[in-house]
Amino acid sequence: MTWDKDTVRIVIFEAHTPAGKAFDVGLIIGILASVLAVMLDSVPWIHARYGEELYVAEWFFTILFTFEYVLRLWCIQNKALYARSFYGIIDLLGIIPTYLSLFVVGTQYLLVIRVLRVLRVFRVLRMVRYVGEAEMLAQALRASSRKIIVFISTVVALVIIFGSLMYLIEGEEHGFTSIPKSIYWAIITLTTVGYGDIAPMTALGQGLASLIMIMGYGIIAVPTGIVTLELSEASRRSANTRTCPACSAEGHTREATYCWRCGSNLFRSGASVEEIGEGL
Repeated sequence: MTWDKDTVRIVIFEAHTPAGKAFDVGLIIGILASVLAVMLDSVPWIHARYGEELYVAEWFFTILFTFEYVLRLWCIQNKALYARSFYGIIDLLGIIPTYLSLFVVGTQYLLVIRVLRVLRVFRVLRMVRYVGEAEMLAQALRASSRKIIVFISTVVALVIIFGSLMYLIEGEEHGFTSIPKSIYWAIITLTTVGYGDIAPMTALGQGLASLIMIMGYGIIAVPTGIVTLELSEASRRSANTRTCPACSAEGHTREATYCWRCGSNLFRSGASVEEIGEGL
């Protein structure tokens, strides 16, 4: 096998080949191990006893992920588009904190070092790429985003109205000292969280609270139904793991010829009709 850019891209970005599956599994193991090392390093007695070993492990994973990130940029055609994409940014966040910690010196910056070390936990987000249904879920969320925005706007309007009414009904003597605090009460009541730090005392206030609680159960089900409908539609389109050679976008249907994100031809230039047929 000739390891040219196209072959490396298929192994790294796609999962329908044995080499691609092995690469994904190995990377998932590395991500989990690196995140585990960061979490263990935050335990005082483990850090005191195994701090040096964990430090070496952290640099091992950082160099490994750096090589993988450079390899992704090397084999993809549109490097800038991938670097600005969600997964490209997450890949960069997974390695840059370790390098930044080299330039932060002095006891006054210890808090900054701690933040940089915690930022390495972002590596766990890289696992989303290797879950088969992740792209399908992302498509469903994108498709339902406008409906969810309208739904959230309606909920915001309701809690403002309910909070203002409760401020008028209960007043400061019962803990509703301001409209913002009353809106906070309306939010935790509508979402059925109910911390209990503020509670209505009058009969009218308790009646309004009961109405908000009942509405909360119905409102919670709305976004679930919206996303479920879009998930069903995304599943019907039967997206596969074939990625765009230019921008690495996934989620193309089997009949697609051009990338849904950048419009590039999904088949490398000069591909024969037989090769295109095999890709479909």
